[in-house]
Amino acid sequence: MSSTTVPDMRQSASIDWESHLAPYAASSAQSRGRRHPEPAPAARTEFQRDRDRIIHSTAFRRLEYKTQVFVNHEGDLFRTRLTHSLEVAQIARSVARNLRLNEDLVEAVSLAHDLGHTPFGHAGQEALHDCMRAHGGFEHNLQSLAVVDQLEEHYGAFDGLNLCFETREGILKHCSPENARQLGDLGERFLLGKQPSLEAQIANLADEVAYNNHDIDDGLRSGLLTLEQLDSLSLWRLHRDAAVAAFPSLAGRRLIHETIRRMINTLIVDLIDATATNLERYRPMSLEDVRNAPPLVAHGEAVAAQALELKRFLFKNLYRHYRVMRMANKAGRIISSLFNAFAEDKRLLPPQYQVDDPQRQPRLIAHYIAGMTDRYAMKEYRRLFVVDEA
Repeated sequence: MSSTTVPDMRQSASIDWESHLAPYAASSAQSRGRRHPEPAPAARTEFQRDRDRIIHSTAFRRLEYKTQVFVNHEGDLFRTRLTHSLEVAQIARSVARNLRLNEDLVEAVSLAHDLGHTPFGHAGQEALHDCMRAHGGFEHNLQSLAVVDQLEEHYGAFDGLNLCFETREGILKHCSPENARQLGDLGERFLLGKQPSLEAQIANLADEVAYNNHDIDDGLRSGLLTLEQLDSLSLWRLHRDAAVAAFPSLAGRRLIHETIRRMINTLIVDLIDATATNLERYRPMSLEDVRNAPPLVAHGEAVAAQALELKRFLFKNLYRHYRVMRMANKAGRIISSLFNAFAEDKRLLPPQYQVDDPQRQPRLIAHYIAGMTDRYAMKEYRRLFVVDEA
């Protein structure tokens, strides 16, 4: 009886996962490290470990019940922060793969970029920022960093998730000079005018591609946008006409999905092609060259104009629609009422958010509120202000 040799799968732990990367890609082997040193992971790269920690975090699970545009209870099929983050990661990985960049890093950044978002989307963020104006303000990028650096409680050796420098850098898309000076190495690029990794730049653009296109879908599904309105957009008309030409009998939701699918594909392919052109022009030979160059991840001029037209259209017709504004107003009142109640009497807060330091207390209130889901914020509001709620 012949025997079959079974390969030793343990050899996979020694695979060079990043041998295919371009010289200017971020390499986990060359990472600037973690805030708290740890032994190297087995059978995965440092950036894969970051991605896994993000997926298993409490903040990531909460994204399922946090608003993108429509509040969670308004419908089961609208995007949430969780589904949005997954779409961003898928788009970003496609771009990174084609450019021989680090897919694991771009995925980690994409999945983590919204961890610090408040309930009720941008309306919640604006309300919380207003409440925090006298205490340093509130910005969701900085809050996402706070989540992964200190607020997650999963490990015995450190607070937060102890992610790599490059992942944390990608999460922090924007930062004022004042805040940058307090962040040490992480804030340095904002003060020196340098760029983050190409992977971080890709995640940033993939975010825009994802939300611009899925907001069209959600806007149509909600009835707040109409097909007639969309006909004013060159990007929409081009791909709707192409979809009809390919499938003359197509109508309804299938036509909408086919059009949006084609729009996303065009934006992704253009992003790859335009970025490749920029790389050929500037010829970076290392990650440091990328940091010293202008932003290299971009759309071509024609598609960038179409994307801007789409963005302005959504701002005017969807984000400022009276029904969205009504919910935004309600959301702002909920956030402001919660903050003011907790600020007036910290005993209303869970014990871990109560401190004797009046300088720290507002920030802890902001951490508590920012961590809420939409429905939990509404429940807390009812508990505090509705008589028949426990």
